[in-house]
Amino acid sequence: MADSWTRCYIGLGSNLENPVTQVTTALVELQQLPDCRNLMHSSLYRSDPVGPAGQPDYINAVAAIETTLTPLDLLDALQALEQKHERVRIQHWGPRTLDLDLLLYGNQQINCERLTVPHAYLTERNFVLYPLAEIAPKLSIPGEKNLSFYLKNCEISTLERI
Repeated sequence: MADSWTRCYIGLGSNLENPVTQVTTALVELQQLPDCRNLMHSSLYRSDPVGPAGQPDYINAVAAIETTLTPLDLLDALQALEQKHERVRIQHWGPRTLDLDLLLYGNQQINCERLTVPHAYLTERNFVLYPLAEIAPKLSIPGEKNLSFYLKNCEISTLERI
């Protein structure tokens, strides 16, 4: 019996050490994760930082992949990729070389110590919603409403596609 593939959406962000290169390199590396295949990704976006003041702007994107990994195994693979980019977790919402967030894992709703899916802030952040809408405009968020509902209620503000 063939393994079952699950479509997942991953948010990418960086604001340290050449963020455009960090994100574009990570998009390539996502294609190389074991038991994953890359379907597509959004354009890159520049966004204002969330969190402590004085941070550089972020570069963000969203990727769609399919995987046979379990949600926690995929999380482990994403965190290993962050470590490859020398991610250091010093300050909550602080600057980072690479941040990879598992936004959606199929239609699953997961709430455990290590993982919340859909991602806790998915419906509130323009730097996630707009890139996600670029690659999946008709997406329904499990346990929530359609993506279009959240876009209507989330201003693009200073977010800019680059």
